[in-house]
Formats: sequence, C-alpha cells, structure tokens
Amino acid sequence: MSDTPGPTLFSRIVAREIPATIFAETETLIAFADIAPKAPVHILVVPKTEQYANVVELAAGDPALLAELVALADTLAAEHSDGDFRLIFNTGAGAGQTVFHVHAHVLAGDLKEGSLGTF
Repeated sequence: MSDTPGPTLFSRIVAREIPATIFAETETLIAFADIAPKAPVHILVVPKTEQYANVVELAAGDPALLAELVALADTLAAEHSDGDFRLIFNTGAGAGQTVFHVHAHVLAGDLKEGSLGTF
C-alpha cells in the first residue's frame, strides 16, 4: 500500500485542486490527458482511491477495480482512436513510475514498435 505522505498528485486532480483535461469519470475512476504525451492519444486512467501504489497492489487488493480500469481504457481507445491501443503500467521508480498512485497509460494513434520513449 502507498506510504506517500499527503494526497498524491492524482488525488489532487480528483479533488479538482489541480486542473486537468478530463475525458471520463465514474464513481471509482477518472481519466485525463497526460501533461507530457508520448503518443497522439495519451490518457491516464486512475482509480480515485490512493490505496494502491501500483498495479500489483491493485490486482491483489481489488481485481474488480482493475477490470473496470481496463474496460474504461478500452472505451477511451475506441472513442479517441481506432480502438487499437497500448496499456502500460509502470511499477516502481526503476521502471519509470513517478507518481505512486496506480495509474494506466492508454497510448494510441500511429504507434510503431520502438517509437516510444520513457514515460
């Protein structure tokens, strides 16, 4: 579980303390534009709870919420591109995770193998 002091950046977006371009919102999830996009479509899908720091914790603690997150990612890809997409979770600082509040990157639009940098 996350041991980050205070609310995460994503919790502050959920609370509307930090502005974001929001694409979708449910009772348990929020989806918004990444501020440093790595693809023509780059949307973050984030559980509103900051209980889980990464996807491994989410899968163990609330698999239904993980399934809901994947379903929303699929819907967003269908709405904002041709339905083809990459779904990426960074787990741990060594893998590039900078916000320790589980989130998925939905990447779509003219993606070619090896064309993405770090995010």
